[in-house]
Amino acid sequence: MTQLDTHTTSETYIPVCEPVLGAQEKRYVLDCLEGNWISSLGKYIPKFERMFSSYCGASRGVACSSGTSALHLALDAIGIGPGDEVIIPAFSLIVSANVVCWTGATPVLADVTADTWCIDPARIEEKITPKTKAIMVVHMYGHPADMGPIMAIAERHNLKVIEDCAQAHGAAYSGKRVGSIGHVGAFSFYGNKIITTGEGGMLITDDDAIAERAAYLRNQAFEQERFVHRAVGYNYRMTNLQAAIGVAQCERIDTIVERKIEIAHRYIELLADIDDIDLPTCRPDAQNVYWMFGVLVRPTFSHTAALVRERLAKRGVETRAFFVPLNRQPAYNGVDKKYPNLQGRFPVAEDLSIRGLYLPSALNLTTEKQEYVVDQLRAARD
Repeated sequence: MTQLDTHTTSETYIPVCEPVLGAQEKRYVLDCLEGNWISSLGKYIPKFERMFSSYCGASRGVACSSGTSALHLALDAIGIGPGDEVIIPAFSLIVSANVVCWTGATPVLADVTADTWCIDPARIEEKITPKTKAIMVVHMYGHPADMGPIMAIAERHNLKVIEDCAQAHGAAYSGKRVGSIGHVGAFSFYGNKIITTGEGGMLITDDDAIAERAAYLRNQAFEQERFVHRAVGYNYRMTNLQAAIGVAQCERIDTIVERKIEIAHRYIELLADIDDIDLPTCRPDAQNVYWMFGVLVRPTFSHTAALVRERLAKRGVETRAFFVPLNRQPAYNGVDKKYPNLQGRFPVAEDLSIRGLYLPSALNLTTEKQEYVVDQLRAARD
């Protein structure tokens, strides 16, 4: 794999994403500083947990240090451990496999669907063995996975369902927001996410036992007898400063989600006549929040996705490639015996990785900048 040439010959520069913060975020952070509540205690942490979990339709929220830590806590809190297997999508960030391995369990890959880019329910059941304990879905780039059949499979086989919602704040399936459909949901608030705290994450659930266990483990498994630990925990705490930003972001999350959808619909209009680009879809039973606006370059396009990205970069348009499938990750090629060999054939995931890229999708992206992006994408065909 060669490094992308990002040298630009244009005076214009449009980043693929950037956070948009306002006066309320500043006000709440200053409140933390003035009150000296800057660490993992303070009023904004429980407030953010209540606000965000309620928004998603869940009764409990456990704020933590990242989306990765939220996933790890979710697995640990539902009892995943050595000897277990967890089915995950082949097309995903490497985090999906990593967190399973950290518990001592084994990730098992299933291919994704060509339209939603999420785990394919038709590929899940064939992967189930007596060792299977959970299914981890990833709501990819803002589109929900097909949760109806997935939950039915889980019920038939007595499996837990973890929703990785890092890219899908506000997305919904059959009228229900993601994160509240499975047994536990995990969100990221990294700087490029739909709402952000800089770094940070949250686990949400309706199961009090899962929430209590996750809250216990995130804080080094401290108990009332403070320095006696009956479990091995983690330092996965969120700071009050981060939560303060999260509260301000949560207060306008509906507007943020609407803006993401507006940007996507504008792209769809602008790109409608380019026949050799496949646009993201939205199934009738889903609400896609278009975290990033991803497109697929068809073989009929003049150049590969990699070359298109290079040409756009020279014109001042930053893009990102799609994820590298987990079966193609060198860390999971079987050389390091500490980790499983995930190699295999997953045609849809591999095709998405080769043909996919996503376009600038920041909340402050103007119509003029979107038109410029699309103009440069057209020019990249020449």
